[in-house]
Amino acid sequence: MANTTPPMPDFPPPAPSATPKKPRTNAIIIGAAAAVIAAIVGTGIVVVQAQDDDSKPTATAESSAPAEAPATTVAEEPEPEPEPSYADVGPDSFTIELRTTDRQCFGSAGCNMTVEPKLSYVGASTDIDPEAVYEITYEIRGGDSGAVIETAELSDQTTLNFTPTILSTASSGTKLSVKITDVVSQGV
Repeated sequence: MANTTPPMPDFPPPAPSATPKKPRTNAIIIGAAAAVIAAIVGTGIVVVQAQDDDSKPTATAESSAPAEAPATTVAEEPEPEPEPSYADVGPDSFTIELRTTDRQCFGSAGCNMTVEPKLSYVGASTDIDPEAVYEITYEIRGGDSGAVIETAELSDQTTLNFTPTILSTASSGTKLSVKITDVVSQGV
């Protein structure tokens, strides 16, 4: 009898095909969603704890991130006060009179008089710059020698420095007059 078995092939038979693997995309999507949710919840807890009252101890998770420097606030500088403005001082800012401090009359020969200026500021003394010195020039008329020009200095808003003026008049009835002719400010 003859052998009826077929001859053996020259190469091994192919391996049975394995069942195809399911992709793991569903697992990756679920894992990523869980991580995002955990991050949102964790951030919310940290924010809520930061807003809590400091009197209660709070538990926070240690972070491996480097610590941030504490926030510093820059104090707002107060606005500088505006420099005060002072009135423009001129000859019409003052009134002036003469005060007689000494008088010697010699009958028909006239009189020798010593007079001083008496100044008044027309406005409030605070309108005058306290750091300025005002030279106030004035003219005295009525003396035998003609007009006499003098200067007084006003400083610290109220201090008046002057030199008394000595005049001779033709008679005891002669009236003297005075007028401010100029005001110059120094140190402004």
